[in-house]
Amino acid sequence: MLKKLIPPLMAAWLLAGCATSPTGRSQFIALPDAQINQMGLQSFSALKNQKPVSKNPQYNHLAHCIANAITQQTGGNWEIVVFQDKSSNAFALPGNKIGVYTGLIQLVGGNQDQLAAVIGHEVGHVLAKHSNERASQQMAVQQGMGIIQQTALGQNPTTLGLLGLGTQYGVLMPFSRTQESEADMIGQDLMSKAGFDPRQSIALWQKMGRASQGQQPVEFMSTHPAHATRIQELEQHMPKAMALFQQAHAAGRQPHCN
Repeated sequence: MLKKLIPPLMAAWLLAGCATSPTGRSQFIALPDAQINQMGLQSFSALKNQKPVSKNPQYNHLAHCIANAITQQTGGNWEIVVFQDKSSNAFALPGNKIGVYTGLIQLVGGNQDQLAAVIGHEVGHVLAKHSNERASQQMAVQQGMGIIQQTALGQNPTTLGLLGLGTQYGVLMPFSRTQESEADMIGQDLMSKAGFDPRQSIALWQKMGRASQGQQPVEFMSTHPAHATRIQELEQHMPKAMALFQQAHAAGRQPHCN
């Protein structure tokens, strides 16, 4: 009886979680936004307790100016914090939180357009609800495994082992590259709408690639791999981004954050 009930129950649950990303991609979003936002707020609060906040006025002005220009295109109130950390990294969390490390500002040499590419990318993850998507996937996998373990199929350790590999390589891992590509496109559009030069997104990833060849790997690239295909996708998306950039300038959106 249980085995007969499992397919319709799982199908109904998965259908209820169907959503669409800003780029039109189908997503599985099963958790309340409020729950994910609360997780983001807690994580950001913990980071502020763990990492020193930069008091460098130039770094703070640059990061706040860029982030404010970008988030004006998204709406909402965002908190921006510059952390004193030599890592070349930045992030955005659900709940409208943005963190920029001083190491990243130093890596881009204060170039406002290149830093805008990173911040736009990270805000893109939040707008596309990638954290919720990943958490929902993980929850679905865990609950699915729990149901399977209650059936005769779940008594076969070989089957469970294969399912474990399947969840790693067939369900969860492929979405990472998809989400990164999606955040690239959203971020490039955001920076363009804010008046930042989208062509600098290409220069940014090229600079990241050169920096990662040194003795100190770029932390941002450890989680955001800059493959040749990524630059190619940004170049293919460039005509749309340039049109948005030109529209922004015509409307008077020309940030001077440096």
